Order: sequence, then structure tokens, then C-alpha cells
Amino acid sequence: MQSPSPNARGALRIFLCGDVMTGRGIDQVLPHPGDPELREDYVRSAADYVRLAETVSGPIARPVEFGEIWGAARDLWRRMAPDVRIMNLETAVTTSRSFAPKGINYRMNPANAPCLRAAAPDVLTLANNHVLDFGAEGLDNTLRTLWSV
Repeated sequence: MQSPSPNARGALRIFLCGDVMTGRGIDQVLPHPGDPELREDYVRSAADYVRLAETVSGPIARPVEFGEIWGAARDLWRRMAPDVRIMNLETAVTTSRSFAPKGINYRMNPANAPCLRAAAPDVLTLANNHVLDFGAEGLDNTLRTLWSV
């Protein structure tokens, strides 16, 4: 990572992005869909979220390339040219099946972690209510995966 440098006026441009949720339907359309099992009251498969999106927007070709999930945001980020990009990942990156008993659990297959690299964050935070969606095992998997991306 390069050190940030102030712009011409001496200011540092910081991009902050919260609630990056690459689990559920997003994970299902990426090159390595994980186990789609969900334990929500109203949806039992992440594939249902993909079908819902297709009902509204039309067919989604699969697999979607890692960078494509960011859509027009990548062009916007290039134009903004922030000195630092800070994003909050609201998804466990794990294949664990140890669902925390909370009703909504987000996870993404570790093999799909390159989608995060495509967003080019300088800092990726995990300080949120989904970091332990798959317990200590899921957190350990997440940290190991992110360290290697």
C-alpha cells in the first residue's frame, strides 16, 4: 500500500463505505458460490435472493466476475481518487456451518474473496454485528482469508 499524500490544498481525501455485504445473493453469482443455506424466518436459500433480483431486473449471467459486483461504483471511485478507502465488511468469509442463533447470518465463500480486492480498500474493518455470524471458527476463517487476499 502506498502512503496517502495530501492533495494540492493539503487535504486528505478519505472514502468511507459501510455495510459491504458480499454474502447471500452476491456470493451465489460469483465464480465460487458457497453453501446457500440460510436460517432466516422467510428465506432458506441465498439462491432465493438471486431469483428475487432476477424477477425485478432480469436474468443475471453467471458467474459474475469479481469486480463486476461493484458496478458503476468503481468508476466513481476512480474519479473521486480518494487517498484512502475504508470499508466495513458486514460478511463472514467462511465455509463454516456454525450458524450463530440470531436469524440473519451473512457469509461468503473464501474463494470469492478476490471480489474484495477488486474494490481496492486500504482498510477493511470488521467492527459490526455480523463478524461472529459463524462463531469463532468463522471469525478465524475470515481473518485468515483477508490476510491472504
